Amino acid sequence: MRRLIYTIIFISSFGLSTGFAQIQIGTDDISIDYNKPREFEIGGITVSGIQYLDSRALISLSGLETGMKIKIPGDNISNAIKAFWKQGLFSEVKITATKIEGKLIFLDIFLKERARLSKFSFSGVRRGEADNLREDIKLARNDVVTDNLIMHSRATVKEYFVDKGYLNAEVAIRQEEDTSRANTVILYIDVKKNQKVKIADIIIHGNDNLADNKIRNTLKKTKRKKLYHIFKKSKFLEEDFVEDKKKLIEKYNALGFRNAKIVKDSITKLDAKLINLDITVDEGKKFYFRNISWIGNSKYSTDDLDKVLKIKKGDIYNQALLEANLYMSQDGRDITSLYMDDGYLFFNITPVEIAVEGDSIDIELRIYEGKQARINKVTVIGNTKTSDHVILREIRTKPGQLFSRSDIIRSTRELAQLRYFDQEKLNVNPKPNPADGTVDIEYVVEETSSDQIELSGGWGAGRIVGTLGVIFNNFSARKVFKKGAWTPLPGCDGQQVSVRAQSNGYYYQSYNASFTEPWLGGKKPNALSVSIYRSIQVPNGLKRNDPDRQAIFINGVSVGLGKRLLWPDDYFTIYYELSYQNYTLQNYSYAFNFTDGNSNNVNASITIGRNSVDAPIYARTGSRISLNMSATPPFSYGSTKDYSTMTEAEKFKWIEYHKWKFNASWFTRLAGDLVLNTRMQYGFLGFYNRQIGVAPFERFYLGGDGLSGYALDSREIVALRGYGNGAVTPGGYNGPGAPIYSKYTLELRYPISLNPMATIFVLGFAEAGNSWLKFNEFDPFDVRRSLGGGVRIFLPMFGLLGLDYGWGFDDVPGYENKGQFHFSINQSIE
Repeated sequence: MRRLIYTIIFISSFGLSTGFAQIQIGTDDISIDYNKPREFEIGGITVSGIQYLDSRALISLSGLETGMKIKIPGDNISNAIKAFWKQGLFSEVKITATKIEGKLIFLDIFLKERARLSKFSFSGVRRGEADNLREDIKLARNDVVTDNLIMHSRATVKEYFVDKGYLNAEVAIRQEEDTSRANTVILYIDVKKNQKVKIADIIIHGNDNLADNKIRNTLKKTKRKKLYHIFKKSKFLEEDFVEDKKKLIEKYNALGFRNAKIVKDSITKLDAKLINLDITVDEGKKFYFRNISWIGNSKYSTDDLDKVLKIKKGDIYNQALLEANLYMSQDGRDITSLYMDDGYLFFNITPVEIAVEGDSIDIELRIYEGKQARINKVTVIGNTKTSDHVILREIRTKPGQLFSRSDIIRSTRELAQLRYFDQEKLNVNPKPNPADGTVDIEYVVEETSSDQIELSGGWGAGRIVGTLGVIFNNFSARKVFKKGAWTPLPGCDGQQVSVRAQSNGYYYQSYNASFTEPWLGGKKPNALSVSIYRSIQVPNGLKRNDPDRQAIFINGVSVGLGKRLLWPDDYFTIYYELSYQNYTLQNYSYAFNFTDGNSNNVNASITIGRNSVDAPIYARTGSRISLNMSATPPFSYGSTKDYSTMTEAEKFKWIEYHKWKFNASWFTRLAGDLVLNTRMQYGFLGFYNRQIGVAPFERFYLGGDGLSGYALDSREIVALRGYGNGAVTPGGYNGPGAPIYSKYTLELRYPISLNPMATIFVLGFAEAGNSWLKFNEFDPFDVRRSLGGGVRIFLPMFGLLGLDYGWGFDDVPGYENKGQFHFSINQSIE
């Protein structure tokens, strides 16, 4: 049979890009009258011209199928071609009749695919920007290069730079054929960022009750270009501006302007770099609370609820304050907390404005108290290492108790204090059972590394000191002999084991080990701590058998017992410790007035502390306060010996003193995660017998980074940044030390990363302190001041690392007044 080809092509009315089609119906043998369409049955369909797409899917997309009856010309063919053009994947579409047998027609769908993406590149941007853009535009090899893909890529790139303040950024995309691969193109994305656009001025219209500057200050992220905004960006970012507009309305609402709104805002371009931002507000009327009534309350009286609500008739109408005092007050004193802390888990309260007259609003507070809910089950999930009992003993919510929201909040804090879990991912899922009035509570934790390795080098007494130490914070002594428990160490029971060694060869060696059981007996949080230590210092570095060798040996042991208190509140703790140190001097001519002999230090100490910080590493709220008193027995009391005639070695064979230390640290959240840490410290070393005087041991050395490098003569080194080590001490680092000191710190902190595997925050500090030889010389306002900044990095395996730069403002005799870098390892976060 002579092959009959009927080409039936539809020219798209959508005018899509480079595609084309023609209509040609008829052959030498058959003619078709447009006014009299002929009906055919599709005998078969083939697809040609494609390289990547599936033929069956394309036939399905066309709406045509074998056995279908169609008219030629007719809508079926036209609709099929429209469907293909609509996909944007093709540059040419043809539907051809390859054969006609009576009433059967055989069709071929010819499709020429658009070019696919071979690769793409950027010009006019930095490498880091190009990496970010690749993630944003999400182009991949073999993507079909459509008009939509080009437009989306161009818009995405432009939006990226607009968000960076380049409002006049220009983006052009060029296509070039890739001759190495058939039907592929290379996209060249050319970016011309132009200059950043900054806000010259923010002009406010319509404001009568809120001054222009107050409005501008409310716009936290949208600032004018001013010299005093050196820490604020003045570039215009649409996303930040939208957020700031919401804050402005919230500000007005808090002042009683309940209906305040922004009527319009506009941008006026001054030049290529500057714009003016105009904001027009409609403040509306200022409203006040009038009558506040309660409905549905039976547990608490109206007077009791009014006291918690803390809003009275005539107060400025503040929707945010109302909601905070009903649902989410930061101090936990709100209506919802009042009920939920007493078991009313199903409690609900709805404020309703029942009347608005003039500038006054009547509020009706509708309460549904529900029944008290008791805790049924308490479970923990996510602990892949730590034993359940270690977690459950810290949790305040117990089966059978009434539900309490404050107990849940406190429990999450206690879990965070363990440092075993990612504090940012701690979660609690209450699962209420209204049918029986119970609730199951599920605590969700995510384990993080808590053990630490210290491998460092320090500087002490003019020499480098190497340190190697390990701290296992989740150890299990009961599993030491258990088969398979060493992975690599027995763990999961919350005990702490620490081993540490320091040395620089012949000159200095120090070894110490400690063990802490935080729940002695397993039933109450009574912590038992035991430590032993030994250090040897040889200042002249001579060997043991050399007669000129100078050395001091320090051996010590301590045992402590701590417990949590319930009064004045359960944030208080008390810790008792009994310790013994022996000092053996052999031809040692440093620090003391005697060179040979033995000194013994037997002392007992008690520490009362209160710790309410919300997180152990980066605290935002709460405080740490402690008062410590340690004392030796008054060995000379009642003695008939004449101490004034004794040698120094005889006087201090049995050391006697009483020592007092006070530390306080407060954390205040200023905005978001920006925190102000305020600290003060005092220390005082006293004596019993004037003939003996202040002991040469246990004295304070103020100044520097607080890293001793050496642990000599029980001296206590107190950091004061901006000055050299021991510089703010009478006689300096090698002097006799001071029996009294004071120190004050203001520290502004902001986190860079709160990831538990690498917590990083920067800080700026102002610090002041001083030390004195005599109590009658003490003046808390006679201080040496400093200013500076730094960074803290907490790595679970290494602890807290710190680097600060401080500048001391006040002269210190014997020390050059200049800037100082300070490095710290595992020092207090306070």
